[in-house]
Amino acid sequence: MAFVYKSDPVRGAVWARLFAERAPQVAFHVWPETGDPAAVRFLAAWIPPPDLARLFPNLEVLFSAGAGIDQFDLSALPPDLPIVRMIEPGLVRGMVEYVCWAVLGLHRDMPAYLRDQRAEAWTQLRVLPAAGRRVGVLGLGVLGCAVLEQLRGFGFDCAGWSRSRHAVAGVACFAGKGELPAFLARTDILVCLLPLTADTRGMLDARLFAGLPQGAGLVQVGRGPQLVEADLRAALDAGQIGHAILDVCDPEPLPPGHWLWQHPKVWLTPHIASMTQPESAVEVVLANLRRFEAGEPMVGLVDRGRGY
Repeated sequence: MAFVYKSDPVRGAVWARLFAERAPQVAFHVWPETGDPAAVRFLAAWIPPPDLARLFPNLEVLFSAGAGIDQFDLSALPPDLPIVRMIEPGLVRGMVEYVCWAVLGLHRDMPAYLRDQRAEAWTQLRVLPAAGRRVGVLGLGVLGCAVLEQLRGFGFDCAGWSRSRHAVAGVACFAGKGELPAFLARTDILVCLLPLTADTRGMLDARLFAGLPQGAGLVQVGRGPQLVEADLRAALDAGQIGHAILDVCDPEPLPPGHWLWQHPKVWLTPHIASMTQPESAVEVVLANLRRFEAGEPMVGLVDRGRGY
């Protein structure tokens, strides 16, 4: 069998070495090398090549090189081709680290202290214990649950919201559009970890911001098109949102002169909250290959109807 990797070539070289060590029976290629296209059964890609069915006529599984699949044009892919999201421990740990850093920074008023430092102002703010801060996470998938578990360890009052009903130990869980207002009303720091779908595109808008307590913090690590930037700017300027930490935006990268670069109530990072780690990613992919060959369900298999 043959496997093609089409994403960052530096990480691709690490994948190639790991495949050679752990699965020497697999003919592994880093794009644009493919070997015999008819022999390619598996492809891992961030952006798949066009006309996939013609290029790789015997392709059996498409693996996303990242946690999401919104970069895929599903209408251009063979309708019966299984698509698998990347769910691997290194990516999960990275997201937990970033979100905890962001939540703790907002909780301890670090944006205000940074502004004071630049103004040479020595102002002490009241330190609120974590138990007195209510954190809400949009999205209760693998990443959302891992983030909530760690935040609970700090003592935060945690809640989660998702489209369908979930139960997470120690977390107040809300579900569906009908319960979203109650979730927002009890959230001092909002974390968005939702996938990008038709339902979540533009979800972070003026109406949602108005449902949060005055001065709430926002941590956006979902996808850029979920955020209505003009509504965020208005909410920041009005004080409805106290500070926003954004790791994703639309477009990426932001053009020079964009208002997000310089807004005093925004911290911006360049989509680095978490990255797939080659060592653990290869282990996950190889385990999924074994499941596929055995006719067992693969971890991260995408429901195309839901978009994740």
